[in-house]
Amino acid sequence: MSRLQIRKDDLTGKKIADLLREHLENMYEITSPQSVHALDLEALRSPDITLFSAWEGDELLGCGALKELDSRSGEIKSMRTAKTHRRRGVASKILEHIIKEAERRAYDCLNLETGAIPEFAPARALYIRYGFEYRSPFADYIDDPNSVFMTKKLY
Repeated sequence: MSRLQIRKDDLTGKKIADLLREHLENMYEITSPQSVHALDLEALRSPDITLFSAWEGDELLGCGALKELDSRSGEIKSMRTAKTHRRRGVASKILEHIIKEAERRAYDCLNLETGAIPEFAPARALYIRYGFEYRSPFADYIDDPNSVFMTKKLY
């Protein structure tokens, strides 16, 4: 992954659209519909969301987004690694990039919602490795047995 590049994505390319569609479909396959908080392509185009994509040449490896909740906090959204690139550290690189961007924006904390079911165990382990801790629901989220909420203090 020495040639991995992470860049702000304008969400107009077919590859990113396909990866995000796969992500959304997978979330509906494994999670109760009322517990799916993944955003579709149009929702990710919101001005308060910045999506970053990871590339090796012209191959899309994964993506992750940073949503501004307010001037002091953000939320991680749409973390996804392409199937053929899993377990290669792609998610770690994207997460590191998002954390650095949140620090650059001078956020006090970074929050996220992820699944509570076993399929999300690798995601939860990744976030814990990077210093995220469990918390109560935030923003518009409500208690949900299918969701866990996490936060990382930045300053």
